[in-house]
Amino acid sequence: MTAPTTMEALLVEELPIGEEWRFEPKWDGFRCFAVRSGGEVALWSRSGKPLARYFPEVEALIAGLPGGDLTLDGELIIETPDGLSFDALSQRLHPAESRIRKLAAETPALFMAFDLLSEGKDDLSALPLAKRRVRLEKLVGKAKAQGLLLSPQTGEIAQAKDWLERSGGALDGVVAKRADEPYRAGERAMLKIKRHRSADCVVGGYRTETKGNGVASLLLGLYADDGLLHHVGFCSSFKAAERRAWAEELKPLEGGEGFTGNRPDKASRWSSERTVQWTPLKPSLVVEVLYDQVTAGRFRHGTRLLRRRPDKRPNQCRCEQLRHPLTPVELAELLTRF
Repeated sequence: MTAPTTMEALLVEELPIGEEWRFEPKWDGFRCFAVRSGGEVALWSRSGKPLARYFPEVEALIAGLPGGDLTLDGELIIETPDGLSFDALSQRLHPAESRIRKLAAETPALFMAFDLLSEGKDDLSALPLAKRRVRLEKLVGKAKAQGLLLSPQTGEIAQAKDWLERSGGALDGVVAKRADEPYRAGERAMLKIKRHRSADCVVGGYRTETKGNGVASLLLGLYADDGLLHHVGFCSSFKAAERRAWAEELKPLEGGEGFTGNRPDKASRWSSERTVQWTPLKPSLVVEVLYDQVTAGRFRHGTRLLRRRPDKRPNQCRCEQLRHPLTPVELAELLTRF
C-alpha cells in the first residue's frame, strides 16, 4: 500500500472573499491519511511516513468503520483537560511498543476528518469539495464511532474570523478551500491563514554560532507565578552584522544566573550536544517578539524580533501572555462528535 499525495496549503495574509470559499479550523495536530484497502489499514503522515504503529487505537478505529475501502484526509489530535496537546502527540513517536501502548490507553488520539477521497469503489478525488463533504458527513454520521470527529466547515467569513481570532493554541489558524474544486493532490491549492501575536520576553541567555563568535539565537524567558524565569523559546532571525552586534551588547550581561525555572539545556533525542550549550545572562534585557503558535506554554517555532523594550521591567514579562485563547469548553463545542 502506497501513501497518497496530499493537497497542500499556501500561506496568505488575509481570508479570501467569495461565495465559493469554505473555511475550516486548522488543527494543532499531525496531518494524516487513513487508508483502508482490502481489509488492511494504513496511516500515513504528510511526508509519506507510516504512523500506524504509533497510533494503534486510530488504526483500530479505521478498521472498525462500516463499509469497505476508504481514504480519509484528516488530522490526528489528542485532547487533554487543558486543550489539545501537540506534546502528547510527539511523545507517541517512541521506539518502544510498550510505551506506545501505555500512552494510547492513557491519552488516546482522535482522528479529525476533513476530506473523503475514496469510498468503496468510488474515487471521489475528482468531485468538487462540496460533494465530497456530503459523502464525508454521511460516512461520519453513519459510523457513530468514538474517536472519529468531523472538522467543522463554514461558508461564513464571520465564523472564520472568529476561529482565526481564537487561534494560537488548539487552533493553528484557518484553512480556506474552494467548494467547486477537486482534490488537487501535490498542489498548494488550499489557503492557510495564521494570526501572529507578539510577546514581551526576557533574554535569559544566548547560543553562539557554530563557526564564529556571533550570536546564533537569543533564548527567551517569561516569569511564572512561582517567581521563576522559565525558558519559552528562541529568536534567531538575524543578519551576520546583527549577530556580531548582539555579541557585543550581551557581553556585559554575562555571568548572571539566566533561567531559574525550566532551562534550555535539557537534552532530548532530537537535540545534539551542541544545541544544549548556552551562555546565561543577567535577566535585564526585554525584547518584543512575533510568534505564531504556543504548545505547552512555549513557542512552537522560532520567533521574530520586533524591537527592544527598555520601557518594560523584566518581572513584567509574564507567562500569562501565552495563555490558551480557546477555553476547554469552547474547544469542546468545536470537537463535533457523532
